[in-house]
Amino acid sequence: MAQRSEILTVYTAGLIQGVALVTFPAANAVFMSSSDYGLSSTEYGGMFVPQAVMAIISSLLGAGLRKRAGTKLIYLLGLFANLLAMTLLVASRFVMKDHSLAYGILLVATGCMGIGFGFTVPAVNTFAAAFFPKKVDRAVLVVNALLGLGTALSPVFIAIFVGLGIWWGLPVLVGALILGLLLFSAGQALKDGAKSYTAHKGKIKFPARFWIFATFALLYGVCETMNGNWAMPYLTKHCGASAFMASLALAIFWSMVTAGRILFAAIEKWFPEKMVCRVLPFVIAAAFIATACVPKTSPFSGILTFALAGLGCSALLPLTISFGQKELTTIAASAAGGLIAFYQIGYGIAAFGVGPLQTWAGLDLNIIYGGTSVVALALAAVSFVVTRKSIAPA
Repeated sequence: MAQRSEILTVYTAGLIQGVALVTFPAANAVFMSSSDYGLSSTEYGGMFVPQAVMAIISSLLGAGLRKRAGTKLIYLLGLFANLLAMTLLVASRFVMKDHSLAYGILLVATGCMGIGFGFTVPAVNTFAAAFFPKKVDRAVLVVNALLGLGTALSPVFIAIFVGLGIWWGLPVLVGALILGLLLFSAGQALKDGAKSYTAHKGKIKFPARFWIFATFALLYGVCETMNGNWAMPYLTKHCGASAFMASLALAIFWSMVTAGRILFAAIEKWFPEKMVCRVLPFVIAAAFIATACVPKTSPFSGILTFALAGLGCSALLPLTISFGQKELTTIAASAAGGLIAFYQIGYGIAAFGVGPLQTWAGLDLNIIYGGTSVVALALAAVSFVVTRKSIAPA
């Protein structure tokens, strides 16, 4: 039985990881401002490519390393990579006038964030599932709700720090929190979860069902990232919203992601997880279509569409992970890492792909949002395959 301090450590890590993850997209206005970093849309999108690549690599490597070194070490390495990412982000501000150097540091910083995400998120999901083996779905939803709460807080914090004229205060704050958590976590046992999910020996073989879950995670990654990374540019450029309103929209999006995770965890007896997984992709598709139709003079309408998108995105990733871990019991920890890797592939596609579509194809963001509704509908189709089998308790 896990100690309360271990449970508190893991769930706190989910919260802080969420804040750290959205620190970069939340600072979009700073990165694309001509008076600060002056990044173009393509450069801004390209900034997240190292994050996606390193998250994929670390998620996949983490499965093998977990068998040899244990989940705790992977978790600690993830926290250290997050700390390094925040340190590099703060350091980049001192050379922002040297465009190439500053951009290079940002690329390394997002790469470190990818490592932190790829190591930390599968680890905390694995720990949460192992701490509560009889309530895996709820445990994973809660830890991801806290991660979502962190992502919602990040835009709020950045708006406050920008208002104070010290936008870099957010990465400093996050870095301090990560350092404290890292030191505290090092003294925790964190053995039960690691042992429960690293008992599988030998070469890992992913069954055919895993690839269904992986496809779902990839499509979901595209849908979430279109909202999480491009909401602020859409509102400021297409709708003429202020930087504050754009930050508010991003905060509302992540707040709805969090609220949805809490809501669906609370009403699971009346609205089963399978039904949640089948319905929410259609909500995302409706949100994309609504976003594409928002008038240029109505930023408030845009905020409402991102709120709807947040509700649609809310429970899908944690449910996919928990379904996968319960169905693929012999490779539960590896399944979590693999699904995070495919989620990051979708993240990379959406994070980088929008810039070239704007620059080279000449498409407006509202057109791109409308087109992404097709991805959401594909996600809806795959959801019926994911939930086709009766999920038995692990």
